[in-house]
This record gives sequence, structure tokens and C-alpha cells, in this order.
Amino acid sequence: MHTRTFGLVAAGVSVLAATLALSAPEKDPLKPRVPAAQLDEAKKLGTPLFKDAKSAPAKMVEEGKALYEGKGTCFNCHGKSGKGDGMAGAMLDPGPRDFTNCAFQKARTDGELFWTVKHGIQGTGMVSLSPAVVSEEEAWKIIAYVRSFCK
Repeated sequence: MHTRTFGLVAAGVSVLAATLALSAPEKDPLKPRVPAAQLDEAKKLGTPLFKDAKSAPAKMVEEGKALYEGKGTCFNCHGKSGKGDGMAGAMLDPGPRDFTNCAFQKARTDGELFWTVKHGIQGTGMVSLSPAVVSEEEAWKIIAYVRSFCK
């Protein structure tokens, strides 16, 4: 009986913690995450893979999806839906970026998104993923997929 009670209390604490964590939404979704001193340089970053991520070939978007949901582990925080509703993201404050936010998508350049994958974002749960986890080419493919969340 004691073990069962402990298990129920632990489960209740877990649900409460997750609920509280979910109440920490992304702060300032339109604010640039690249430091001001590097923002101009980041905005100019591009890839020879495609003209821009929004118009990337479908094959690259699909490869980006596979990386987002696999090797890149992006879905853990950003969720498979891209809404910032991943299981690991529930513990973050501020919460993860909501990629379905079209205002955010329009405000940030592909280069800025690449910069965040390469360097992470100080003060958030976003860590540097390239080149340690994904190559630069793979990062660009993930960005092409991320752009597909804004319909």
C-alpha cells in the first residue's frame, strides 16, 4: 500500500511539474535570438543547396523532416507538430520556439535560423547542434523542413 501511495504521489507531482512547465511559453517570439553584434552577418548566411529554405525542393524538405525527427532530435523540444510542444520542451523556460508562428517565420531569415542551430541561443534550452550533432548541410535541410510549418 505504501509503495502504491508513493507512486500516486510521484505521478501527481510529475503531472503538476509538467503543467507548470507548460505554462512557460516562448518569450518574445519575434525578437531576434542572434546577438546584435552578429545579426547582420547571420542574416547574410545562405546555402548552395537551394535559393531559400521556403522554396527548397520537396526531397530536401523530406530529408529535413527525417533529421528533425531523428538525428537532430529537434522534435524533443519543438514537437512533431512544430508548435514547441515536445516532451523535453515542457521543462524549458522560456519554452521552445513555435515554428507554426508565421509572424516569426517572416521576421527571421534562413541565415538567422542556421546561426541558432550552429551556435545555440544563450538563455534558452537551444544548444549548438552543428557540427556536433548534424552537419551544416543537414542543418540547412532541417531549416527547409522548419519553414514548412508555416502554411
